[in-house]
Amino acid sequence: MKQEGMLVDKLNMRAKQEPEKKPSLVEDAYRALKDAIRNNVFPPGYQGSEQEMALRLGMSRTPVHEAIIRLQEDGLVRVLSKRGVTVCPLAPEDIREIYEVIIAIEAMAAELLAALPDEERHLVADELKEATSDMEQALRDDDLLAWAAADDLFHRTLVERCGNSRIRRIAQTVTDQAHRARMLTLKLRSKPTGSIAAHRDIIAAIRKGKAAEAHQQARQHRIGARDELVPLIMSVGIKHL
Repeated sequence: MKQEGMLVDKLNMRAKQEPEKKPSLVEDAYRALKDAIRNNVFPPGYQGSEQEMALRLGMSRTPVHEAIIRLQEDGLVRVLSKRGVTVCPLAPEDIREIYEVIIAIEAMAAELLAALPDEERHLVADELKEATSDMEQALRDDDLLAWAAADDLFHRTLVERCGNSRIRRIAQTVTDQAHRARMLTLKLRSKPTGSIAAHRDIIAAIRKGKAAEAHQQARQHRIGARDELVPLIMSVGIKHL
């Protein structure tokens, strides 16, 4: 009886531990796969098996399988019956639509940030300032990859700290897709010095608590990015990213 009791205790302990372990492995796989897609390790149009993707990431197949299901819901991959997984490409019109969503949600996020209480608002403004300073340093170092990472951090902070969880969830997918376009066109664009000035205008409006101005500055910044990126993609004849 004592041994049976000990066995039950062990099984109960394992049952408690396994649900905790599984989501952690799946979350790790999800983040690793998404980063690989965002940064074009698995480029648009890439097609491979779950096993191949798991091997390239040094992960086991089961959490990768579950992560792929989530990524399909995000619109980043498509599972093909008996043909593995493909990374969804983006056409210029897709980029235009993505930016139209980003324009709306980031403008609203900036407005909400400017309406936060003083202390909280200034803390977020400091975070945005630090990301912008990192962008400036990256340009001085002629490091476009570091610039892109700092720019991505600025825009993620903008939506993640605005206090609206629905904006954060909506933004997650479209900003991932916009980041892919940014990375693929990084060397085709002129040196992105204008982003730094635009970011500083957004930060200043947020710091001063000027909600309408923050909204407008964020909106104009993303409109400018859309109006630069989409014609560039079309001019060089890129049909899919």
